[in-house]
Amino acid sequence: MADSSAARRATISDVAREAGVSISTASVVFSGKAKVSEATRARVIAAAEELGYTGPDPMAASLRRGRSGIVAVVLEGPLRAAFLDPVTIPMMDGITDGLASLGAGVLLLRDSAEDGDAPNLTTAPVDAVVLIGCSGRTRDALEIVRTRGLPVVVIEGDAGDGIPQISLDNRDASAAVAAHVRDLGHERVATITLPLTGEAERGDVDDARLSTMTVDVTRDRLAGVRDVFPNVHAWSAGGSSIDEGLIAGRDLLADEDRRPTAIIAQSDLLAAGVIRAAEELGLRVPEDVSVCGFDGIRVDGIGDHVLTTTVQPAVEKGRAAGEQIARMLRGEPADSLHFTCRFRAGTTTAAPPA
Repeated sequence: MADSSAARRATISDVAREAGVSISTASVVFSGKAKVSEATRARVIAAAEELGYTGPDPMAASLRRGRSGIVAVVLEGPLRAAFLDPVTIPMMDGITDGLASLGAGVLLLRDSAEDGDAPNLTTAPVDAVVLIGCSGRTRDALEIVRTRGLPVVVIEGDAGDGIPQISLDNRDASAAVAAHVRDLGHERVATITLPLTGEAERGDVDDARLSTMTVDVTRDRLAGVRDVFPNVHAWSAGGSSIDEGLIAGRDLLADEDRRPTAIIAQSDLLAAGVIRAAEELGLRVPEDVSVCGFDGIRVDGIGDHVLTTTVQPAVEKGRAAGEQIARMLRGEPADSLHFTCRFRAGTTTAAPPA
């Protein structure tokens, strides 16, 4: 008959019994929190190897602490897009830096789960939540999260009263880029926005579409451009990528009669796509059309151009969010923090063609 003990995980009690020591003595051998003699340590380790004991059960430890050791990071849109975004990656690095004092793991979640059985914001076994943006879908789930008593921090979004925000001067930074374009003498200006809602629809932005806008970053960056150019023609992209910028640029630049002399994009990737669209049409940047971005990332595939843009502190934003989560999990009050961008003039803007 098979030994029934082989069907279960060996425990620290089993090890202590086999080694002929107390459970507390066996425990400190694995925890390292107190000194034991080398002979006792060797006896405990030998017993553990004999029984196949590999250390404390992390699930049991989590239950004793009342924590999972996991912090959720909630992103808008497909998770695969997060690892293609040169802004999200350094921001994630910052978040993990900020959480380092906790020794916590990070679980990436979408703002909505397509599979009803998959973990989502309302069901995932996590200790705290970092929201990157706060879409309408996220707001719907957030009340459930708050009833669970989980600490929440939002990066560039408004998740409601009592939730610390890590904010960026999106409106002022966009206005600074637009003012640069205005000071060069441009009047026919267009702007390419990030998605207005979670549906990521492309096309001209009219009043009806503006009334449905739910993405705070898009709203603030558009407001900044309109502070300088109140009647700017806006065109929304389906996401932040070079391909989306190429699609938008083709549409805005195709008609010579309505062609803008400057295009302000809400991300550097979108701006890179506009430059490619201009080159396809035989237009020179910046002689025929000026192009600006937002983010301050390194963009490949735009030749010798240095993009005119605004540089945002992505790592610092993420680190601040992680640090505030760590503070709340230690029982300390958290703060809302505000970061600013730095305008960087490049070679992609010049006076409009005569």
